[in-house]
Amino acid sequence: MSQPVSEFILQASQLYAAQQNWLQPVRERGLEQWRVSKFPNRKTENWKYTSLRMLEQGGYLTETAFNEESSDLSSYFDIAGIDGPRVVFVDGVFSPEQSSLDLPKGVCLTTFSEADKAQREQILDYLGKSVAYESSPFAYLNDSWLTDGLFICVAANQRLETPIHVVYLTRSQDRSFSVNQRFLAVLETGAEASLIEHFCSTDSPQNSFTNSVTEFVVQANAKLTHYRLHLEQEQALHIGGIHASLQRDAQLNSFQIATGGILKRLDVDISLVGEGAHCELSGVYLPRGKQLVDFHTAMRHMVPNCTSNEIYRGIVADQSRAVFNGLIYIHPQAQKTSAQLSNKNLLTSDQAEVDTKPELQIYANDVQCAHGATVAQIDEQLLYYLCSRGIQRKEAEVLLSFGFINELLNCLDDQSVQAYLRPILAKMFAKDPELARHLV
Repeated sequence: MSQPVSEFILQASQLYAAQQNWLQPVRERGLEQWRVSKFPNRKTENWKYTSLRMLEQGGYLTETAFNEESSDLSSYFDIAGIDGPRVVFVDGVFSPEQSSLDLPKGVCLTTFSEADKAQREQILDYLGKSVAYESSPFAYLNDSWLTDGLFICVAANQRLETPIHVVYLTRSQDRSFSVNQRFLAVLETGAEASLIEHFCSTDSPQNSFTNSVTEFVVQANAKLTHYRLHLEQEQALHIGGIHASLQRDAQLNSFQIATGGILKRLDVDISLVGEGAHCELSGVYLPRGKQLVDFHTAMRHMVPNCTSNEIYRGIVADQSRAVFNGLIYIHPQAQKTSAQLSNKNLLTSDQAEVDTKPELQIYANDVQCAHGATVAQIDEQLLYYLCSRGIQRKEAEVLLSFGFINELLNCLDDQSVQAYLRPILAKMFAKDPELARHLV
């Protein structure tokens, strides 16, 4: 192991070491495992296309110097039409002033630091149980840094009418800093809820590194609809993970969208542990300039009679790079499994790059599985057709590019999320509003 990597592990191990709280056993276990973990490099299969040099050399291993602002920050994360509870963290610290905690009946919501004795016991019962540590070494680091987090529990048979909006906002500070985000959500038997995870930042160039771990426990017959929006300013570094376990007849529908950055990595690891469970994953990634987006998904079918479907699409522009690795793992006892995976990519530049790798590992003999990946450029015949109908070439390129991901946006259940994303994406596709007038 090279000296810079060893130094990073040592410094990361010391961060927050002086803080003690009721999560200390979790922190100590995480620290122990982090110290013996092999730090990812280009020779690590799951990291061969993603360099961590910016993280190692960027001086991010310092504590957050949080300064609460009296001004309203909602312009950076407000979603029109979302009127439910809103939980806001600013630079990794819970902000009561920016939050709105009018909770519906049957919902428990608390930060780890404010949890009472019963809530602490419940958190410890579930925390880390769904995390695939073997494929997400930064989850050990998240454990070792753990001083606070967010816990949501929806009681059995409760159905939430409005989504819960969880916001993580970063601002530029005097020096580079780290944010440790932890989110644990439990849906008890028969519960139904919608959650929005929203990662955003102020407009100024950022100097933050976010290490995020999200855990979902979806119990029998429960249904979770999940949106994860990665819309940070491009200088912000983010390594994150979504980890979920689905019990009998549980459902998870998760949509993720990510604009690019100098380092943006998301691991999505789903375990179907109860018969009849079903998971729908979909995602869109949009790097440009010299940005990077790295998606790794793992769908683990562990019992019989479960189904899953994954659809991810990327539009890669300029000199940017996208990485996608999708794994479907069928355990020997997971007979009668049906699993589908599709990854399609559109290159809008000759200098853009996509590294895509769909994988099947099947150890059962009575399954239906399919996977596929494509990389293409805009069809010249379609461009010619639109231009022959009086549409400018640049506008035609915008329409065809946006159409490549529009199908996934149209499938979103929440119309407010759709309406929020469309103008953001339209601005990305065309600096001239006239070229994007049909997109919003």
